[in-house]
Amino acid sequence: MANERDKRLITETGVAARVAAVVEPAIEDLGFNLVRVKITAENGCTVQIMAERPDGTMSVNDCATVSRAISPVLDLEDPVPQAYHLEMSSPGIDRPLVRASDFERWAGYEAKVELAVPQDGRKRFRGIIRGIEDGHAVIDLPDVKEGLDPVARLPLSDLFAAHLVLTDDLIRESLRRGSAPAADDEDEDDTDHDNDDMVVEPAPDARGHDAQKSTKE
Repeated sequence: MANERDKRLITETGVAARVAAVVEPAIEDLGFNLVRVKITAENGCTVQIMAERPDGTMSVNDCATVSRAISPVLDLEDPVPQAYHLEMSSPGIDRPLVRASDFERWAGYEAKVELAVPQDGRKRFRGIIRGIEDGHAVIDLPDVKEGLDPVARLPLSDLFAAHLVLTDDLIRESLRRGSAPAADDEDEDDTDHDNDDMVVEPAPDARGHDAQKSTKE
């Protein structure tokens, strides 16, 4: 199980929360971290599950491994009350920031942060991550008007959404760290499940991130 420092600060609601509760233990048992569960109306209904290794990497083969592990769990628990497409993916370069460790790992890079509770009448912030201090994400704000504090200290307990901003510097650093998928990082792994005709196919998602797509019908 994740320690207190690495627990997700931003979690799901509704059906997505039920999916997260079902898959997170299985994902953690494999040594990966759940990043996000998102349910959209794409292709009727798509359940997108993002995961990664503790060091922030996630290959196509990793996606296949996790997808094979969670598919039978989803079949058994059946948290989605309709037919759906299952998409297993890496967080990508402009990744969500959901743990305190994410803000520490990506200090020095630009992010957008939204609070659930306004701070000084403001919910949305964009700036350079400085890190974590006393339970707050510290963000350097550019082009602040004279007399205003150029540093935002945002309570981690009030986070609603946060993600990195795609920049050239971020792309270069992601490639250096190995957290961006290589162009030739491809694999084929077709798995047929007897229950619900679950088919797993490696495929890039819309942003070119590593992904595994399954279909439950």
